[in-house]
Amino acid sequence: MCDHTLHPAPGFAVTFSVAMMRRRRHEDSAGPDVTELAALADGSLAPERHAGLEAQVAASPELTDRLAEQERAVVFARSAAAEVRAPASLRARIEAPRRVRRMPVSRRVSLVGASATAVLLVAIGLAVFRSNSSGERFQAALAPTLLSPGANGEATLTKTSSGWRIELDATGLPRLEGSRFYEAWLRNAAGTLVPIGTFNEAHNVTLWAGVPPKVFTTLTVTRERSDGDQASSGEKVLVGTVKTGG
Repeated sequence: MCDHTLHPAPGFAVTFSVAMMRRRRHEDSAGPDVTELAALADGSLAPERHAGLEAQVAASPELTDRLAEQERAVVFARSAAAEVRAPASLRARIEAPRRVRRMPVSRRVSLVGASATAVLLVAIGLAVFRSNSSGERFQAALAPTLLSPGANGEATLTKTSSGWRIELDATGLPRLEGSRFYEAWLRNAAGTLVPIGTFNEAHNVTLWAGVPPKVFTTLTVTRERSDGDQASSGEKVLVGTVKTGG
């Protein structure tokens, strides 16, 4: 599966931190606010304000520095966008041609403003979500045994890129502490048991499995003791079948 994790270029974190500190030092100064400078950077500033703000920037070394900070940040945002397979409609908005400001050639760079950066963040979130989740989800109702006649529970099994996340919630089981604990298992038709986690109390428990519940369809919970034996004790307190729809 593709890894879409973004890795900022070396030195960007330091540059961005310095930029933020400089911006905080100057935010109380007279002149345009950072929102207007960001809009100027990505070409989205209102036409009636455009010429006036450019003139202010050209006449002020301080404003020139602040605008340069915006430009460095948005240039990084565009380079990050190239590393993410975002939906085509979102990428089109990010990469849409921007109005080029009439400034000296040395000041012209490829820019993405604050609004495009927000779209980029959404795109990254969607791409990461899609890479980490297949959408497969199954349920299992857990019934009591003779060892726990008053217990019952349910489990939700969700497929992720790391494996199957299993959220278990049960009532009627006393808390086990010290050397005693509960352990959950998945079992296939051949009787092979795979441990998926241990816990003390069966309320809002998160377990993980690396085997498919379409094959390991039986979910059980047993009472265990820390005696050095990794095999199941056989003391089942909850048993259920994963409903896979197959």
